[in-house]
Amino acid sequence: MNRHRQLETDMSTIYIASDHGGFNLKTFLVQYLKDKGHDVHDLGPSDPASCDYPLKAQAVTDAILKDENAFGILVCGTGIGMSMAANRVPGIRAALCTSEFHASFARAHNNANVICLGERVSGQGIAASMVDVFLSTPFEGGRHLRRINLFNK
Repeated sequence: MNRHRQLETDMSTIYIASDHGGFNLKTFLVQYLKDKGHDVHDLGPSDPASCDYPLKAQAVTDAILKDENAFGILVCGTGIGMSMAANRVPGIRAALCTSEFHASFARAHNNANVICLGERVSGQGIAASMVDVFLSTPFEGGRHLRRINLFNK
């Protein structure tokens, strides 16, 4: 276990949503995370019919702002649209991740509270691994906190 990882027994509250382009990966991740014991709140959609990703991003960001200890997961085709929509909300630090390295540093250095994934970019295995790293990596604080505080200037 590297120095960024917490105990695997630490469970998180997670709010997750997707659009139609990320529906299959979201469905997989919901079950994967529930099987690991996390408190998962699936904010939709409930089927793969076309839907608007900004509304799904808003549902997750609203939930995160009400539950500061929770994490968010947003999935669309590429992860780009979801990250753009989520980052418009003050207090949200959404990171588009395509590797475990991204997921680790998004948390350790940027204190990201939402991970954005692309179903057309990442398969289920790497997506699950990125989410595991994201959820288990603590924020390092220090000089990173000073920089994050500049986001609101």
